Amino acid sequence: MASSSGNGSDQRPVVTRFAPSPTGFLHIGNARTGLFSWLYARHYGGKALLRIEDTDKKRSTQEAIDVILDGLDWLGLEFDGDAVYQSQRADRHAEVAMKLLEAGHAYKCFASSEELAEMREQQKAAKQPMRYDGRWRDRDPSEAAEGAPFTVRIKTPEGGETVINDAVQGRVKVDNREIDDFILLRADGSPTYMLAVVVDDMDMGCTHIIRGDDHLNNAFRQIQVIRAMNGANGGQAIEDGWEEPTYAHVPLIHGNDGAKLSKRHGALGVRDYREMGILPETLFNYLLRLGWGHGDQEEFSRDEAIALFDIDAVNKGPSRFDMKKLLNMNGNYIRAADDARLAGMVAPLIGPDADKALLTQAMPVLKTRARDLNELAEGASFLFKTRPLDLTEKAAGLLDEDGRQLLAAIFERLQAETDWTIEALEANLNAYAQELELGLGKLAQPLRAALTGQTTSPGIFDVLVLLGREESLARINDQAGG
Repeated sequence: MASSSGNGSDQRPVVTRFAPSPTGFLHIGNARTGLFSWLYARHYGGKALLRIEDTDKKRSTQEAIDVILDGLDWLGLEFDGDAVYQSQRADRHAEVAMKLLEAGHAYKCFASSEELAEMREQQKAAKQPMRYDGRWRDRDPSEAAEGAPFTVRIKTPEGGETVINDAVQGRVKVDNREIDDFILLRADGSPTYMLAVVVDDMDMGCTHIIRGDDHLNNAFRQIQVIRAMNGANGGQAIEDGWEEPTYAHVPLIHGNDGAKLSKRHGALGVRDYREMGILPETLFNYLLRLGWGHGDQEEFSRDEAIALFDIDAVNKGPSRFDMKKLLNMNGNYIRAADDARLAGMVAPLIGPDADKALLTQAMPVLKTRARDLNELAEGASFLFKTRPLDLTEKAAGLLDEDGRQLLAAIFERLQAETDWTIEALEANLNAYAQELELGLGKLAQPLRAALTGQTTSPGIFDVLVLLGREESLARINDQAGG
């Protein structure tokens, strides 16, 4: 296969499709191609369609379909019209195969599975490419035994080459001798993936097929069906409307080590990132930037993404998934997010006692350091702990005899404070630290342990104000031995 630069062009109103297979979770790589398809259609004012390729009856489950739909909804990808379910279109797929058969662009193959296995063994022994040898291509079906099972195979061109002007990969071509006469209908009459995908793309009016570059080899086969149906491979057009789409094969996502993204790199599904506490707008933006860019800009609003996205800015090489970069970006989006919205997402992570109003009030302080919603929930948990607090080992280590004595003195000092504001509390404890000739940190450490049960928290004066006078003094007194 050779390639050179050059993009395909298509002047028809844009129609894209996203076609996930519900045999598992919504993979992060699939989600990105879905995003690119959706953005391309929105950018050009076209339609973005959704097709569920659920023909693998053993592995396709309603649960997996629901996971895909939920993940797309969470990312904010709303597709046009109802989803098309490939499994419901088998009759139409078979109809196209029979039309190709009647027009002489396909033929019945009566080779048994044993014959084909023997053929492959012989090819392997001779170190030849293992592909169907066309043994039934020009034979009369009457040569087969009566009632013998058969598959329907397409007649692919025997000479020349097939060229695709891919919008990402450029001009790519393959010698037609490398494309065997692949099966359209199995012996049981069921359509193959190669046939079903093309029929659905054409019936849905897809003008642009944006998908992973692992499908590039499939494109050379699938386009044979289109060209046979529209007459480009010789003869009359069998049906109207079979116009070749513009293909755009997007490079796959790799891990930081340069290897194809796999389980050893961590989370793979959209739901995994959601459970990790990643915001949907973060993942939307991060996937957008994986293999596409606009100058040095890193973060885009949804409207900006639609306005700027075009397929010609997609990189030809694989992109690398960087978890650290994703979390840093998520921290930026958390800091920019509405406080009440964050409180609504964090409250269920804390538990039924989480007060959304208090969380909303605390959010400006809490969100300054969090990189994900789980960290945000952990940082907010001190607000809803019941007395006496369970201390972490490190926090308990700060409350030795000296620490408790210092807490008792701080308790007396704060008990006399009448202005429970950040400014007044800060002035009070700073003055006390100076009296004791200690740094403020020496006071803050045992105080933080007593108030939160931890050694890390928002600023100590923010903690005092958020907890309020009564609760703060009670927690300090608990640990001071009062």
